Amino acid sequence: MAVSISVVLLMLVLAVIFMRNNGLKFSHALVCALLGFFLAGTSMAPSIHEGVAATADVVSGLHP
Repeated sequence: MAVSISVVLLMLVLAVIFMRNNGLKFSHALVCALLGFFLAGTSMAPSIHEGVAATADVVSGLHP
């Protein structure tokens, strides 16, 4: 659960930065959000979740 919240917060911060710099319009952000909601309801959702979790494990294992 903590990984999901962290990813959502990161995406939210990036979306706000892009919107403030006019790199992402509100309509584009809305389409991206709707795509996320629709993907969460498909059979691909567990695969996407596992991929994000595996990526988070790899990144957390890196030591500079």
